[in-house]
Amino acid sequence: MKKLIAFFGLMISLFFLNNNLLAQDDDLLKLISVDKPKKEIVKNAFKSCRVINAHSMEFVRPGTMDFRILHRFGLLNQGYKNLYGLDQATMRMGFDFGITKNLMFGVGRSTVKKEVDAFIKYAPFLQATGEKSFPVTFAIVSGITIDGMPWADPIRPNYFSSRLGYYFQTIIGRKISEAFTLQVVPTLVHKNLVVETNDENDIYSVGVGGRMRLSKRISVNWDYFYVLNPLTNISFQNPLSLGFDIETGGHVFQLHFSNAVGMNERAFITETVGKWGKGEVRFGFNLSRVFQIKKKNLD
Repeated sequence: MKKLIAFFGLMISLFFLNNNLLAQDDDLLKLISVDKPKKEIVKNAFKSCRVINAHSMEFVRPGTMDFRILHRFGLLNQGYKNLYGLDQATMRMGFDFGITKNLMFGVGRSTVKKEVDAFIKYAPFLQATGEKSFPVTFAIVSGITIDGMPWADPIRPNYFSSRLGYYFQTIIGRKISEAFTLQVVPTLVHKNLVVETNDENDIYSVGVGGRMRLSKRISVNWDYFYVLNPLTNISFQNPLSLGFDIETGGHVFQLHFSNAVGMNERAFITETVGKWGKGEVRFGFNLSRVFQIKKKNLD
């Protein structure tokens, strides 16, 4: 009987000793455990929501308006008589609004064809780091353009719908490092009215854009679109733009050279005719100024 009591006493002692050791192990694991990094959205892949012509993977901050002036001079190869194109100019004035961190829209008006345009951009996935992060930003852009010019042939019956064009694109971009960003932009442009009967209403293209940081406030930017089925009534060239971004406090100032005249997707993707090799290139600038239009949440 004494042996039995001693046995049960030993078992009870071992049980409590084991629980005590497990509790100490848990406390030790808590002390040495490392918190998982929190998910953080990658910022400043580009300094603006436009690369040069193309939409970038960036968004206007919620509650702000980005007032943008896109300005392009005449052809460089016109020589000193036209001050290498500075005597002529085309422009687009735009207003972009940030709704949420991954949703924005904008409207604009161009002197080319007196065109009004509007777009909406949404990103179901944003590049992020940390737990449950996503390696790239995946954004969708949809836009509309309205030709404001008088009809060239007033006798021919035309409809308001003939003035309309649309574009749809996806942006797949990644900030690879603090110094380098790259994005790919498959795009469809639809024109309700085309000039030649053998031209297609749907024009497909693939764009690429990038940014290389030179300093804290200066970077080199470029965008290029390869058009798969260009219009046949013009001597079409794929649009290529190269330039610098300069951040000056509340402004982003872009200086660039481009063979495109138009500054919305329908115009520069379907109607570019300038040849870089012949100097049919235009100097221009984009000026961006962001305004706070909604009070920040201080909570």
